[in-house]
Amino acid sequence: MSGESLADVAARCGVASTTAFRWQHRFLAAPALDKPTRFEGIVEADETFILESFKGRRSDLPRAARKRGGKPKKTGLSAEQIPVLVARDRRGATIDGVLPKLSRASVTAVLRGIVTSANQLCCDGGKAIAAFARVGGIPYHVLPKPGGPRPEAPDLHINNVNAYHSRLKQWLRRFNGVATKNLSSYLGWRRTLEAFEDGDQSDLWLCRAMGLGVYQQLTQ
Repeated sequence: MSGESLADVAARCGVASTTAFRWQHRFLAAPALDKPTRFEGIVEADETFILESFKGRRSDLPRAARKRGGKPKKTGLSAEQIPVLVARDRRGATIDGVLPKLSRASVTAVLRGIVTSANQLCCDGGKAIAAFARVGGIPYHVLPKPGGPRPEAPDLHINNVNAYHSRLKQWLRRFNGVATKNLSSYLGWRRTLEAFEDGDQSDLWLCRAMGLGVYQQLTQ
């Protein structure tokens, strides 16, 4: 809940850092799957980009290692940036996905059956999201950059999802880079934090770690 470093957790619990890492990811496995199965009303969708990371990998790196998260070699978008799709409805229900590439097929794999023709989808005109909506027969609205509403339609905007992107990236900075292979777990971690109100929510964390999240169904 507090986002402490693994070193701090290991010291406080009296365990090895490898044990703290292993248990952290055991606790994050189930919340990563706790996603809504449908949205209601207006849905905002937009992609953001997170620097690719091989953190924890000791050999066979495709490039030189970075220090404390590092910076990309190139400015702007490049192969070093991993696309992450986030969609939210106005109740705050959120789904996200690490995309193998920014394409209609990748967006469809995340949003299929969750965003439907019963929704109105707001986006900033990205080709992949717009193509998903067009092919799926989903009403969609392309907002003028940076995604704010038009005067004649103040309810149609992507301000909420853009604010979520900002909170996500600010929160990720404390980890000095997140291994791309673990990024989905960290996205689930952030979704869980967003769902909880302020205060001690230890019991809810334990429930989610056991697969008893808001959107999960017990299978056994």
